[in-house]
Amino acid sequence: MEPLLGVLLGLILMIPSSAQGCTCVTNKWTVCGQDASGNCTCTLLGSDRTVNCSTLTSKCLLMKAEMTFLKFSYRHQVKLLDGGVYNPDCEESGIFKARQCDEAGTCWCVNTAGIRRTGKSNKNLICSELIRTNWVDIELKHKETSHYFEAPDVAEALTLLFESRYKLQPRYIAAVRYDPPFIQIHLKQDHPKQHDVDIADVAYYLDKDVKGDSVFHPDSALRVSVNGKALDIETIHIYYIDEKPPVFGMKQLFADLSAVVAALMLPAGSAFILMIILCQWRKCKTVKIQKMLETHEQIVEVL
Repeated sequence: MEPLLGVLLGLILMIPSSAQGCTCVTNKWTVCGQDASGNCTCTLLGSDRTVNCSTLTSKCLLMKAEMTFLKFSYRHQVKLLDGGVYNPDCEESGIFKARQCDEAGTCWCVNTAGIRRTGKSNKNLICSELIRTNWVDIELKHKETSHYFEAPDVAEALTLLFESRYKLQPRYIAAVRYDPPFIQIHLKQDHPKQHDVDIADVAYYLDKDVKGDSVFHPDSALRVSVNGKALDIETIHIYYIDEKPPVFGMKQLFADLSAVVAALMLPAGSAFILMIILCQWRKCKTVKIQKMLETHEQIVEVL
């Protein structure tokens, strides 16, 4: 019960600090307070890590704080069943450790976005390096609207949104394409500067915003405006592309699956897309594996 009491105490502490204007705008999973000099200091929920509220918090630390909050809730149990979140191990800098393990001692290697990129093994598994996710492709769909938006105006509005809300330098936005009601955003970041936010963190914040579970202060909901007209985003899909391809094979991918229901291969220009419907524990998921033939990069997404 002690962790639960700690969480409740943290929530209680946040109430008076909010009343005094001491909050972390970029991270709701924090406990904030003013020191004797009146300076506002915020620490991550469930730890003593100080948070820089002028920029984004790393995805690893956010997931860890969220797991602290959800540990005793029904919602957390649902997420565990869906495989949506896990309790990660983070480096002192806040990035993911290359090797992640669960309480049962099962381990796997991840990329800088925290996405599994190897088969699962025991604690003897060696992850020699943290592979960087240097491409993030984001697919958005907006709600029906009577307004007509020009593609350059949509691109300009989203570039401004990424710069102002998510602190992302415009140079990392490789392209924005608009084909109503769909929007494709390509983020590329090979070697970010020391204080630049990571594109994987940006994608995580945006994903939470679109799904109505914003990491920002509760009063700061996502609003996208194109020439003064609202552009309401309703769905999001994110694809993470690494500098090096994943190292697990198809046998490992299916190792813990009870059945393969269907498989379909579709030509897509210089790439091929393999759609596989997998059933496990009476629940079905669609796995999309896309291998770029020219760059030898792979995208793996479990929907």
